[in-house]
Amino acid sequence: MDAVFFDMDGLLVDSERVWLEIETGVMARLGAAWTPEHQANLVGGSMERTVDYMLAVSGADVPPESIRAWMTDGMVARLQDGVPVMPGASELLDALRDEGVPVGLVTSSVRPIADAVLKSVGRERFDLVVTADDVTRTKPDPEPYLTAARRLGVESARCVVLEDSPNGVAAATAAGCAVVAVPSLVPVEEAPGRLVVPSLTRVGVADLRALLGS
Repeated sequence: MDAVFFDMDGLLVDSERVWLEIETGVMARLGAAWTPEHQANLVGGSMERTVDYMLAVSGADVPPESIRAWMTDGMVARLQDGVPVMPGASELLDALRDEGVPVGLVTSSVRPIADAVLKSVGRERFDLVVTADDVTRTKPDPEPYLTAARRLGVESARCVVLEDSPNGVAAATAAGCAVVAVPSLVPVEEAPGRLVVPSLTRVGVADLRALLGS
């Protein structure tokens, strides 16, 4: 196992409820309602996809750049108070560090939001961070995970990805990585080279190595 990559929202930190709060507020400014079902349609997607979806649902005549700014500023402000780390995440990060396994954070969120989250989690826990601002195509495209592997100088086929959404799982699988899925808002099906568990508390370094046969 050459490296392990963590998704952020819903996998590393319990931020989906924060996204729902901010998205609901933004949609209210656009004069429309927002539901958990709307949010579920966007889990693991990019800011651009979220903004386009909001404009389609609301029918509002607002520049996409304005909505992006409202979303980013709202999330960063809300995350200043901290965000809970998902159960088992800190323990797994510590175990990987103890064994000298490189660890990356790979998220579809933009850099300011990732930076705000890392103030709670600890930037020093990650050997690299790849955000939406670092790639041309976000998840479900494999580019984010291929970029992370390339920057670490490792083969993606020797890496394990931890994800919570179908979009993230699709990206990791397309990149050739083994996957541990911990579904949050949307189910993820079992598949070869994929371990599906209800919580990171059920995952140890040995389980990650077993996925790669080493």
